[in-house]
Amino acid sequence: MIKKLKNTDIIVPLETPKSMYDEYIKNYLEITKNTGKLMLFAGDQKIEHLNDDFYGENISIDDSDPEHLFKIAANSKIGVFAAQLGLISRYGRDYSGVNYLVKLNSKTNIVETEQKDPLSCALLSVADVLEFKQNSGLNILGIGYTIYLGSEFESIMLSEASKIIYEAHKNGFVVVLWVYPRGKAVKNEKDPHLIAGAAGVASCLGADFVKVNYPKGENPEILFKEVVMASGRTKVVCAGGGSKSPEEFLKELYNQIHVSGAFGNATGRNIHQKPLNEAVNMCNAIYAITIEDKSVEEALKIYNGNMK
Repeated sequence: MIKKLKNTDIIVPLETPKSMYDEYIKNYLEITKNTGKLMLFAGDQKIEHLNDDFYGENISIDDSDPEHLFKIAANSKIGVFAAQLGLISRYGRDYSGVNYLVKLNSKTNIVETEQKDPLSCALLSVADVLEFKQNSGLNILGIGYTIYLGSEFESIMLSEASKIIYEAHKNGFVVVLWVYPRGKAVKNEKDPHLIAGAAGVASCLGADFVKVNYPKGENPEILFKEVVMASGRTKVVCAGGGSKSPEEFLKELYNQIHVSGAFGNATGRNIHQKPLNEAVNMCNAIYAITIEDKSVEEALKIYNGNMK
């Protein structure tokens, strides 16, 4: 049975003025579908990975058009769709029923870590997003930001993220941090102990959710428990990672939530690289495990079109 949250279950950040409590609670309940768990459909890779994720072998031709992302978001069960504000601006008029999270910073993958440590600064401010929300009337529920922990430029991103979280909460937005250890000083990005440290940083900054990579190693679902504990009241969601078979992906997701104690997922490639109907089914299967507490077997039936 799905446990539904009540308004009194929500811990409103103390920087949120009382006049914005209702807005924050409304956004939090909507983004988590009243469960406290997050099913985030990620579309921010249009900058992050350029066209590598959207055109090529084993990628549906549907994915070559940016509108494919919005068609999936509009026709699927999701908590929120994350993308850059400019992309939302171009397509949002036709997809006004979608819940949006605006990703404030992005960088391309052209400059490799071997050449220079990563730095990703905000393209816009929280005030810009708030103004856009008021002018567009779109359902903008949250703000997203990436930190590359361990980069020689981490202090810039930590400072910027801290200020963004403070301003976002003041205006009732939910905040999701992407926190990835990355740079010449980082020996193993998938080290569970290091990922736990990254989750703890997100907690110290006051994020509502932190998106981290799943660790590598034997029994990763057990190793990942350290990450969940380190994050405290900041809830951990797992990055979807590279393309996997639907069965493998859904089994891993189930273990992340039911063994490790994660509070959801943030998935891009394992959804949008599929043709539209298949991508919608995959979204709904992921939602079934994340939000509806369904089994892997039930989720696979949804993916295969045998169950709603």
